[in-house]
Amino acid sequence: MRRHPAGVPGDRIADPWGDRTPYGQGGEWPARTDSCLADGVSEEQVDAWVRAASLLHSDGDAMDIAVRDGRIVGVRGRSGDRVNRGRLEPKDLYAWQANGSADRLTRPLVREGGRLVASDWPTAMGRITARSRELISTHGPEAIAFYTSGQLFLEEYYTLAVLARAGIGTPHLDGNTRLCTATAAQALKESFGSDGQPGSYEDIDHADAIALLGHNIAETQAVQWMRILDRLDGPDPPRLLCVDPRLTPTARRATVHLAPRLGTNVALLNALLHEVVRNGWTDPGFIARHTVGFDTLREQVEACTPRWAAGVCDVPAAAIEEAAELLGTAERLVSTVLQGFYQSNQATAAAVQVNNLHLVRGMLGRPGAGVLQMNGQPTAENTRECGADGDLPGFRNWQNEDHVADLARVWNVEPSAIPHDGPPTHAMEIFRLAEQGSVRLLWISATNPAVSLPELPRIRSVLAQDGLFTVVQDLFLTETAQFADVVLPAATWGEKTGTFTNADRTVHLSEKAVDPPGEARPDLDVFLDYAARMGFEDKDGGPLVHWRGPEEAFEAWKRCSAGRPCDYTGLSYEKLRGPSGIQWPCTAQAPAGTDRLYEDGAAWAHPDLCETYGKDLVTGEPLGEDWYRSVNPAGKALIRPAPYVPPKEWPDGNHPFQLTTGRTLYHFHTRTKTGRVPRLADAAPDVWVEIADADAARLGLAEGDLVEVSTRCGRLHGRLRVGGSVRPGVLFVPFHYGYWDTPAGSAPAPGHPGRAANELIATLWDPVSKQPQFKTAAAALTLVERADGSAGSGAAPQAPVR
Repeated sequence: MRRHPAGVPGDRIADPWGDRTPYGQGGEWPARTDSCLADGVSEEQVDAWVRAASLLHSDGDAMDIAVRDGRIVGVRGRSGDRVNRGRLEPKDLYAWQANGSADRLTRPLVREGGRLVASDWPTAMGRITARSRELISTHGPEAIAFYTSGQLFLEEYYTLAVLARAGIGTPHLDGNTRLCTATAAQALKESFGSDGQPGSYEDIDHADAIALLGHNIAETQAVQWMRILDRLDGPDPPRLLCVDPRLTPTARRATVHLAPRLGTNVALLNALLHEVVRNGWTDPGFIARHTVGFDTLREQVEACTPRWAAGVCDVPAAAIEEAAELLGTAERLVSTVLQGFYQSNQATAAAVQVNNLHLVRGMLGRPGAGVLQMNGQPTAENTRECGADGDLPGFRNWQNEDHVADLARVWNVEPSAIPHDGPPTHAMEIFRLAEQGSVRLLWISATNPAVSLPELPRIRSVLAQDGLFTVVQDLFLTETAQFADVVLPAATWGEKTGTFTNADRTVHLSEKAVDPPGEARPDLDVFLDYAARMGFEDKDGGPLVHWRGPEEAFEAWKRCSAGRPCDYTGLSYEKLRGPSGIQWPCTAQAPAGTDRLYEDGAAWAHPDLCETYGKDLVTGEPLGEDWYRSVNPAGKALIRPAPYVPPKEWPDGNHPFQLTTGRTLYHFHTRTKTGRVPRLADAAPDVWVEIADADAARLGLAEGDLVEVSTRCGRLHGRLRVGGSVRPGVLFVPFHYGYWDTPAGSAPAPGHPGRAANELIATLWDPVSKQPQFKTAAAALTLVERADGSAGSGAAPQAPVR
């Protein structure tokens, strides 16, 4: 393959962000067209360029797929798109090669005599349908659960939501978005009454200050980091605040970098809010017009001084004051939040405090003033909109009978057909129910929980239960698929048509460029086949799922979205083939889409319209409709304070380190795609353990030493990386690495050290969003072998508890 994209010099593995195109505040981000074509293929030899967007992060980078002789031979960024202006990051440039991997699944597999053997679609679907009918008849609809993804298309999520909610009648439907974006959704609901990203990527063009809070944007949304880099190198650059325990590429460019103890984000945010309020850096007019709850916040943070927070967070009080001044004096502030907050202690409470900061400063609804509660996956927004994430479609409130009746009207079913006597089941609860035996059929699509969920020995034992019938729908025989009773070969990006929506509400159309391999089918076709075989009907006896392809499914979704916050009624496939990237809501009144939400207040927070009545930010207990109506009768944004509560798991003498997990730029999730791309695999071929210089020196450890990380849950072996990138007392391990490409091809035997980071992580989750805590484990470190292969001396001396 070409070593770098046409027109952009440099090695995009060594230099992932490419050349700079500086611009000033309020200017338009200049275009830069990145591309990558297979060796020996020029643009003139491409038969067709087919519209798509990126599928390996949440940015929504628009691109065109190059096709020659019926094969994908490359990609090119779309310079006219509002999201990326033609730029592509390394996964965009190279990961299309995974489509052609020799080990793609091409036929259904079924379990016979304890082994998976090749089969056909009628047999595979017949088994799933027969087991479904049997379980519904003998155990009821709640015996069936679905665990889906943040990487399917909108049309597929919506179809799945309809057949699960109204066809089967099960509340057990969630996505792996529970692991990455559940807190984003919950924080927006707690503050604004509804999900929906307030800000826009274009706010980066106008901001004079940008706060990156638990968000290593340089590696997770690399194209938007390019945008920030171009602002930093242009006139009137913004000031940057970075909150991260590691000295990441993002942190290295920050004006102020705060590296707090893991799990203390709420304490830090409360101190920042204390300073903003104390110094009068608030907008009293905005607060009075558009919010409720400011007095309660002021009381909560009154004692949260920088000196107090310094003791909790192990960050200098002067640095906290400097950060507060940056936030408090900005004229146009953009804040972004991601997994450093979402996967940590008090996840929702911390993310809500970021919303509070913008509410008290009046930094919403205008260019350069916005909050971006980011996503981790390309279509996580669609999972949430369509009701495949544990909520009802269209951001409807399951506790509001009028909302349920409205959804029943759209689906032409009785309201009683839609489960709503309790909250929809979140993913962590679905696996607990499977463990207990009440969930007896688990259908997993486009995700790999045998690597991605916490406490992997437990997850493997759940999936291995004889009483659980497991369906896995994927591209490859993943670690999860190895446990399945039926494996369905799926088509992927470039092999099917559908829409997806990125983290700032931008909708793109991704069209089929080539045929999928063998008998692999689009996920939509699989769900439609299942619905037809099950004979799901509406209340008039007609087919419940009445569409036959992606465009008809999109039109059905539009009717469901009508009049809701995520209104798509002004969009169509034809329109999406025109201007590149349109933000919802898009309606007859806003035919070009909507740049920002809440320009004139949080209208969807009204008690009759809101998606939720709120939860206690400490306990997660629902607050109820009566509480909500009493505190917010007019429907304004809610300022929701929260006290700091220490993490449940804290270092001690046996486990003196704090362990955090995270991403590397070159891989996505469990590497089922990126691990099969030579340039990406070579850039980060195996798991590693990151340690601070001071800790390595004290323990007598060196770069490349093989070490064992152990927690109360498990053990992991990895090579040591020593440097100034992580704060003392903290270990970092990337979470991407599983077992499919190891010599054994499967997980280690019980009690043996593994490779996957989630061998180490306990089953703990945020009480509000139910998102697992991947970033608060206590760990020990032991030397196994020196870098030169010589034997280690046994257990390394441990660092002091911090």
